Amino acid sequence: MSVPDRTREVSLFPLNTVLFPEGLLPLKVFEQRYLEMTKACLRDGAPFGVCLIREGSEVGRPAVPQSVGCLATIAEWDMPQLGVFHLMARGSERFRVLDTKVAPNGLISGTVELFPQESAAQMDPACREVLKLIIERTGAGNFPSPLRLDEAAWVSYRLAEVLPLEMAVRQELLEIPETTARFARLRDILAKQGVLS
Repeated sequence: MSVPDRTREVSLFPLNTVLFPEGLLPLKVFEQRYLEMTKACLRDGAPFGVCLIREGSEVGRPAVPQSVGCLATIAEWDMPQLGVFHLMARGSERFRVLDTKVAPNGLISGTVELFPQESAAQMDPACREVLKLIIERTGAGNFPSPLRLDEAAWVSYRLAEVLPLEMAVRQELLEIPETTARFARLRDILAKQGVLS
């Protein structure tokens, strides 16, 4: 039985945000390097990689990305004016960056290794209840559809996305390999925030 190759080459988009699997990410793209990346992704139907910035900034010199990120597929796009793309990207698989190179235009690309598929996990009822309350208060339209409140991994990612957390903590939650351990960390956070006793 052949082992599927879990490595691939992708363009990397370092941002001041953490994208989770199935999460939605609105982007306004105007820098030349990212306009070219967007055109190539649309032409080839290819994803790009979103990584939290470790050092540097979103605009200007290439930033240093975190070593774990999430693939993003362009779900919708519009060009309201020449030289500006409005994108809605959707997170898919998590990856670890093995190496990077910077093109003359400043675009970073990398060889990435995809995380193994998460095994099915037991739902954490308390975390699901907290997420349900947040969805009821803020509206289901603010969440990727369809709502999958019976899927443990989906619930853990959506909570990691919407809780008021520092980016370093979101990054930590993204890097946790399995759902059960992510739920344990989320429960710890919710207890510290006084949501769970």
